Amino acid sequence: MKLDSKYFDCLRAKPDRERAMRQAAPRCAKAGCAEPGLHPAPKGRGREGEFFHFCLDHVREYNRSYNYFNGMSDEDLAVFQEQGHTGHRPTWSMGARREEARARQAAFASWSEFIADPFHLFSGTEHGSRGFEPPARPIRNAERKSLRALNLDEHASAEEIKAAYKGLVKRHHPDANGGDRSTEDRLREIIQAYAYLKSVGFC
Repeated sequence: MKLDSKYFDCLRAKPDRERAMRQAAPRCAKAGCAEPGLHPAPKGRGREGEFFHFCLDHVREYNRSYNYFNGMSDEDLAVFQEQGHTGHRPTWSMGARREEARARQAAFASWSEFIADPFHLFSGTEHGSRGFEPPARPIRNAERKSLRALNLDEHASAEEIKAAYKGLVKRHHPDANGGDRSTEDRLREIIQAYAYLKSVGFC
């Protein structure tokens, strides 16, 4: 068996990968060259994604003379440079396609009512859901107790909590009762309840 045989190479601990690549590669695209074309070179403008395959010497020769912009006028170069700012993708001025977006939204609204949408992913206006409210925040016992201390229920808003706190402080403060300190415990309970609700983000 020859030592450089492809069959012997299959048994090597470290196969000769370079030789395998040379055998699998196409011939060099340079006329008259019999070397394998291991090195791809772009075919040029308008043929993006297509390549010639050259040997090392001829790909160096090709690269020295390659010019992507060859044959383009100054005006074409200026347009190409301008389009390069957006990655050669189309752009529109702000609001230019607003009517098209509204038409799409109206078309969607016409058939979206027939879709089963239990999680309200598609029942939206242009900025979010339509008629959908996020689930209510769970109320813990300490928060429920604090709300009761302010004479409020679990659905009280932040504004209602603040208003109730201010009203109760005015009513139970000793200065508002001619110096009577009999309601101090109730005032302390109100202040502690409001402080707790504020600390957990209710107001």
